[in-house]
Amino acid sequence: MVCCALLYKLPVMEHHYKLQQNNSSASQTKLWDVARTIQWPALGIFIIYTVTLSIFPGFLAENIRSKLLKDWYAIILITIYNIADFGGKCFTAVYVLRSVAKATWACLGRLLLYPLFTACLHGPKWVRNEVFVVFLTVVLGFTNGYLTSVIMILAPKSVPPSEAEMAAVVMALFLCLGLVSGSVLGWFWII
Repeated sequence: MVCCALLYKLPVMEHHYKLQQNNSSASQTKLWDVARTIQWPALGIFIIYTVTLSIFPGFLAENIRSKLLKDWYAIILITIYNIADFGGKCFTAVYVLRSVAKATWACLGRLLLYPLFTACLHGPKWVRNEVFVVFLTVVLGFTNGYLTSVIMILAPKSVPPSEAEMAAVVMALFLCLGLVSGSVLGWFWII
């Protein structure tokens, strides 16, 4: 809290704040223009977190069972998810998609995880084993980390530099909306 208070005392922040006050009348329309420009990455980040939080951790901890690993199974799956998520975020140092369209389609492709995880409960016997669930958990975690990083990198680059900050705010808003919707949808696995 002290650092945040001191941050606004810095000359660069005072200058930035004065510029924002001068441009406040145009910012309302500019916000909608920026939101329209980055609507696909915003949709992508919304889908990423809706899918992720509706499956992780609730479904993995509550619904999936293992005769071999017993109570440790949920802990192992959550650990695997977190390692895969970290790996996905780190993978952006190696390769970053350059196309917003491809990244958004990849986010939409994550919707296929719903029927796959459902098959882990109600599908054929070969799908209801630990190996398949671990594989899906790795895919869930890795794509969450990678696509989040890629989308958050590409969205501010899709607008002029003067609007990049506003694009980041829009992306954060859609990330939060995805978190909320994913948390709400997570209850449907329990019901």
